[in-house]
Amino acid sequence: MKLTKVNYLAAAATIACLGLAGFQASAQDCPRGDLDDRYCDADGDLIADIPTDESMLLDPDPLIFAYTPVEDPAVYATAWSDFLTHLEAETGKKIVFFPVQSNAAQIEAMRSGRLHIAGFNTGSNPLAVNCAGFRPFTIMASKDGNFGYEMEILTHPDSGIEKVEDIRGKQLAFTSPTSNSGFKAPSAILKSDFDMEAERDFEPVFSGKHDNSILGVANKDYPAASIANSVLHRMISRDVVEPEQVISIYKSQTFPTTGFGVVYNLKPDLQDRIRNAFFSFEWEGTTLEEEFSKSDEGQFLEMTYQVFWEVIRKIDAANGVSYACE
Repeated sequence: MKLTKVNYLAAAATIACLGLAGFQASAQDCPRGDLDDRYCDADGDLIADIPTDESMLLDPDPLIFAYTPVEDPAVYATAWSDFLTHLEAETGKKIVFFPVQSNAAQIEAMRSGRLHIAGFNTGSNPLAVNCAGFRPFTIMASKDGNFGYEMEILTHPDSGIEKVEDIRGKQLAFTSPTSNSGFKAPSAILKSDFDMEAERDFEPVFSGKHDNSILGVANKDYPAASIANSVLHRMISRDVVEPEQVISIYKSQTFPTTGFGVVYNLKPDLQDRIRNAFFSFEWEGTTLEEEFSKSDEGQFLEMTYQVFWEVIRKIDAANGVSYACE
């Protein structure tokens, strides 16, 4: 497992824009808030408006779908198979599952027009919205309407770490700089609640994904790691790790989970058909239910980025994160 030390805060502001500089679009004279110059937000809902110029609208076939790169892509190609069959029936188009290896690659794919429908992880949603024209409209929730996950800091029984302060002088594994629970939230919480900062008080390393961090702690490669507990629950359910291999020493407030939506410039009627596919999908007995019931999820819940991601935007502000895409 490769450990890479990076510039802790600067990376959070720029990592998702890697590879994007060469793809330019003309700026529009319109209200946009934090959105990139290529997008408009006339209605003030913080997401890119659908273009009124028909020449800018896309009606692609096939449609490309990608799920956030949190665990083994092969597992999720199977998990999403029944939903994607339903999506094909609702849209009348072929759907291709695109396994992405990083948050930055996923954002770049949507910004460059190669990705049309996606689930972006919690921390990447603001960057996808502002830099790639992502229009999220739903998240997964339990059958009774509860949703979200918590950031937890894990250690292993032989680490000598019993509380957060014991991480001082040791190594703490993050996932990637665009991850909320894998980087942004713990960075803000460690600084505000424990007066602990990367480099000064502990050595930050990056594993790339939540499952890498969890396995790294379980196998004693890392003394501690910050992770999304929804991923931990699914890994325990699949017997990838045993509960006694890890110990939680911190649990955060609840955050919104993966946001699903479309790129801004799909034709409006196509966006409507995709949206309807999410909300008309019957979970019972499907591959999606088989996988995501492990984290107590059983429906797609309607949401708005403006309301549901307010806490995440505040965490970004506390970390000095910018959504600029130059």
